[in-house]
Amino acid sequence: MATKKPALPARIADNKKAAYNYFFEEKFEAGMVLQGWEVKAAREGKVQLTDGYVVVRDGELFVIGCQINPLHTASSHISPDAVRTKKLLMKKDDIKRLIGKVEQKGYTLVPVNLHWKNGKIKCEIALAKGKAEHDKRDTIKDREGKREVERAMKSRSR
Repeated sequence: MATKKPALPARIADNKKAAYNYFFEEKFEAGMVLQGWEVKAAREGKVQLTDGYVVVRDGELFVIGCQINPLHTASSHISPDAVRTKKLLMKKDDIKRLIGKVEQKGYTLVPVNLHWKNGKIKCEIALAKGKAEHDKRDTIKDREGKREVERAMKSRSR
């Protein structure tokens, strides 16, 4: 009887700070160009997206600030760089459309999460607009209100 491999976790890392700082207009999924040690570290959950952002260079998209910490068992013949700039892979038409929106309307591109899809690591990026300070306060109020409602519902069900 063949043993079945355990399913990999769907989510690798989330950028919770992005939802607090930005309004998301649209979300897109992009592939990432990674080195072998980065994939191994991602399997172990050594990824941080909090300070990451997406830039456009020569008609291509790159993630800057996505930190993948190398495992201590990394090979000795490579020198891993935890904050290396990583290229995103998308269809050319989608990239052109995103570039047009970013340049004209004041939008920015933000990495929202990293996840597994068919054995490959994908990066979900969002076309986003920055929130003003009062919008951030509203977000906090909404979150606290939802927590209070959940607590009240929980106490009633007991």
